[in-house]
Amino acid sequence: MTVTIDRAALGRHMPSLPARVSLTPAPGGLDGMWWPRSRVLTCELPALTAALGDLWGRITGVMVNPAHWSAVPRRVSVAGRTVHVGWSAMEQDPHRLTLFCVDGRWDVLVIPPETGPDAAARLMAGGGVDAPGQEESADRIDVRRGEEAWETEGGAGPPLSAPRPVGSPGAVGRRSSEVRGR
Repeated sequence: MTVTIDRAALGRHMPSLPARVSLTPAPGGLDGMWWPRSRVLTCELPALTAALGDLWGRITGVMVNPAHWSAVPRRVSVAGRTVHVGWSAMEQDPHRLTLFCVDGRWDVLVIPPETGPDAAARLMAGGGVDAPGQEESADRIDVRRGEEAWETEGGAGPPLSAPRPVGSPGAVGRRSSEVRGR
């Protein structure tokens, strides 16, 4: 099979689709939910930061956990300016994205792109998965699998940086004003 790459097309920007984001606050210090279309941050972050920048002020940085992303760029271009992207596998919950702006920080739950539309719509509406009879979200399944992998690899308990399910006591992700108040 032969593959032809049009290098001129690589330089052109394709129009991006609007970000699928809900700013419904949720338990665990979440400021909203985001349902990206893929796991490619260079494609997904410009639409998200542009949409949230209009509401929260200019987004200057983003922090992710690289566990669920195909690649983590150092920076992305948004409307002619640069947004810096950082990552931490130890301190950042893999199911959250932290956005930094002049006035503080904002934490959003990342709904996996492969999540079905019904489950994603329920999460985006703030319905969560804690109500009886609802199915487990892909996020909680990923957390459980990570803890199971830790146990089978000889760990004595969950790792210190294990993500906690949304709404659990001590869940990662507080606004900077909340952290400073301690």
